[in-house]
Parts: sequence; C-alpha cells; structure tokens
Amino acid sequence: MSTIDLGEPLYEYNLKITGLTEYGVNLQDLASGKIPPPPEGARFDVAFAGEATGSKLSGKVSGVDYLHIRADGRFQLDVHAEITSADGQKISLKADGVALPKPGSSISDLRENVTLFSSSKDYTWVNTIQVWGVGTVDLATQDIYIAGYSV
Repeated sequence: MSTIDLGEPLYEYNLKITGLTEYGVNLQDLASGKIPPPPEGARFDVAFAGEATGSKLSGKVSGVDYLHIRADGRFQLDVHAEITSADGQKISLKADGVALPKPGSSISDLRENVTLFSSSKDYTWVNTIQVWGVGTVDLATQDIYIAGYSV
C-alpha cells in the first residue's frame, strides 16, 4: 500500500469555537447521533478564533464555518476566515470539505480543500498554491486543530 504525499507543511492552527448559531436543531444532539438529521438538513454558523503557526505562515485566525448537515448525514464545511500574519498582513482563507463524526465520540475528523488569497506583496505567493487541511474538531472541548499542506 502506498502513502499519499500531502505536500509541504504550511501551517498548523489551534482554534476554539467562539460562537454557535443553531437554526432549530441542536448541533451536539445531531453530531452525537441522538437525533437524526431533519429531512431538510440542518444549518449552523460556527465561529472560531485562534493561532496559526508554521515556518511559512503564522498569525491569528478568525472566521465562521457555515456548516450544513445534509439529510443523508454528510457534514459539509463552508469556511470563511482571515489570517492576520505575524507582521500584520491579511490573508483570506476559504475552505470547503467534510467533517467525519467518529461514532460514540464528540470528535470529528476534518478534511478541507483550502484557497488562500492576499494582495500584500509579501504574501502573493499564497495565491498560486493549493492547500489541503486535515485535522479534528472536538465539540465537547470546542477545540479545532488543522494542519495545512501545500502542493
């Protein structure tokens, strides 16, 4: 069996969930399997903030995941965030992907397809790379961890 090369490590971020908007369904109950997804699916706005560290990209991260849980149970990510670099420059982060809940656990695995953008001359290099993010979210502790790799 071969190993997949995710590319060069770009950043890691450790975030905390800082806010949650629920639209008629409790996220904890849905994620834990206590209740099934409603026929129309469910929507949540999950705000987060924390720190990014890495040899190429570091700073503060904040944003919102406009999480959609489909009627078939798929957790779809729609992340809109910004990274404020250590030197004060802004980098836009847009990601889609999936959260894969672990049965009987408050933890879900995260898989993200990330696009970065900046017009800052020191960070225009982010505009041409593809980033893959892998990590976890723990709804019990409200911790999010993502490692980003560029290819």
